[in-house]
Amino acid sequence: MQESLLAGQVLNAVLRRALSHGASRVRVVRGWVAAAVSLSPEQLSSHFATQARGTTAEGARLLLELIHVEARCRACGRTYAPESPHPRCPVCGSTDGEQLGQTGLSVTALVVD
Repeated sequence: MQESLLAGQVLNAVLRRALSHGASRVRVVRGWVAAAVSLSPEQLSSHFATQARGTTAEGARLLLELIHVEARCRACGRTYAPESPHPRCPVCGSTDGEQLGQTGLSVTALVVD
């Protein structure tokens, strides 16, 4: 589900940028996505391809760097990679963790016609 939402956000950003540059077709999308949950690059690409059908981004290659944001347990200080939106510390089981780093996405470059 996370991949579908992110793919839609990437597509919206791509279409806005393509429109502002008068592009008739988007060939390649480069950028990054930072999230505190594990993402599947294959699923993200698949959702992007599905959502891009019928737009100027149809058939575009999606080249995104996936950055997994870590968390730190406030109870024991352990740094860990969260695997769900409500993660538990793998050492003490606490759910009181702080995210280390920003999440979000950025489209850094497009190859267009």
